[in-house]
Amino acid sequence: MNSTGIRNLDNAIQTTNIWLRDLDAILGWDDRVKTYAALRTVLHALRDELIVEEAVDLAAQIPLIIRGLYYEGWVPAKTPRRERDLDLFLARVADNYSQSDAGRIDPRWLCESVFTLLNTYVSAGEIDDVKNMLFSHLQDLWPDDELADSNGSGQRPTSLH
Repeated sequence: MNSTGIRNLDNAIQTTNIWLRDLDAILGWDDRVKTYAALRTVLHALRDELIVEEAVDLAAQIPLIIRGLYYEGWVPAKTPRRERDLDLFLARVADNYSQSDAGRIDPRWLCESVFTLLNTYVSAGEIDDVKNMLFSHLQDLWPDDELADSNGSGQRPTSLH
């Protein structure tokens, strides 16, 4: 890994690589460009469903570099979205996932995969706060707590690694 010589930036790069590696594994891919696009697309769609305070609370637990892509293009005055419809949410994900395989990728699966990643690294309390803010059909895309444990401890993490 290249070093910037700045500990916080080097740690941010390392943590971002870990998140992308783990999402790559969840998706069953070996393509960081596609994985990055999937993460960005789903995080933007999720962010736009949350009130400003909750969007910021979630961002606080996301690694620095991923937090930058999360905030990219955000217009807080236009959130949360008002339509509260799963099909529209999934259509936004499909429309904004801009990779060559976009027409063949199930947006529901992309969401479930990113939500699984978030369950792995974001505290259980924050995940509960986010889920409770979402409409029920979108909550249903979130993995069950039992499936979220990837560290073998029997518990979801209580804070960011």
